[in-house]
Amino acid sequence: MRAMAIENNFGVENLHLVERPVVDPGPGEVRLRMLTASLNYRDWLMVQGFYNPRQPLPLIPCSDGVGLVEAVGEGVERVAPGDRVATLFAQRWISGRPTVEKLRSTLGGPFDGTLAQHMVLSAEGVVPVPEHLSDEEAATLPCAALTAWSALVTEGQVKAGDTVLLLGTGGVSIFALQIAQLCGCRVIITSSSDEKLERARALGAWQGINYRSTQRWGKKVLELTEGRGADHVVEVGGAGTLEQSLTAAAVGGTVSLIGVLSGGSADVGIISALMKQLRLQGILVGHREGFEAMNRAFTAASLKPVVDRVLPFEEAPEALRQMAEGSHFGKICLRIGER
Repeated sequence: MRAMAIENNFGVENLHLVERPVVDPGPGEVRLRMLTASLNYRDWLMVQGFYNPRQPLPLIPCSDGVGLVEAVGEGVERVAPGDRVATLFAQRWISGRPTVEKLRSTLGGPFDGTLAQHMVLSAEGVVPVPEHLSDEEAATLPCAALTAWSALVTEGQVKAGDTVLLLGTGGVSIFALQIAQLCGCRVIITSSSDEKLERARALGAWQGINYRSTQRWGKKVLELTEGRGADHVVEVGGAGTLEQSLTAAAVGGTVSLIGVLSGGSADVGIISALMKQLRLQGILVGHREGFEAMNRAFTAASLKPVVDRVLPFEEAPEALRQMAEGSHFGKICLRIGER
């Protein structure tokens, strides 16, 4: 089979097509024929060697994908040949609190990821996907969608009438916009592009803030909410945006720490977090139980993910570069095979 891998050195320029054997599934395992993968910023960091410089190579990158079950090992009953399933990011995190062991079972590093024509995984590490979604839409669910769901629902416990602040218009933020609306929340979203803000409003955002022209956007959130602030902040920016997010948060609010797009180390005053009694919650995607709950909600609402573009499997390096540039709105996918 063909796969995309970094073999000896990190760097997107070292991501190449390789040949790997097709492996039969063992007891409790399934083999997938992969259809589509979707990209996350973590994939770019991993390929570049920034996420984990000690990651052993070679590595097949990317954690998110959807495929057809083509063979099952002894004892497998959860899925059957022909089922369309998505990969679970943390293969051993089925429910409950995470552990070190569970969080060391992630795809795209340290385990091989989804940029391959075939994958063998534990049957516990795949999730049937909603029938109303295309392969590309289904491939976006494992990380971006589940991260947004975990931040707002599993951990954040949003309720109707809450105000949710979202940073940017990447995959997690656009999913959070859709999920917040499912829960009856109003959404404020930021972007450096007025065009993207208009697209976000078309998807239901209540207010948009251009953070280029309004650099103190935390204060602007307070103005828009008559001094109350945002009950939930989905913080994907990291070091460069955290201070403004703390300013924007309501007293007793929650800030979900997810991304490091603007850096991973910050010198931020904690007075506002203390005085507002804020809850800062780290989010690392989520467990299978949450994934399954999210899928039920998406099915009930006929919710469809926003896919920005789909590129051929062989163009994975270029797709990763485009994602790193940040020009996309929603998700970038790679087509691996056909049904």
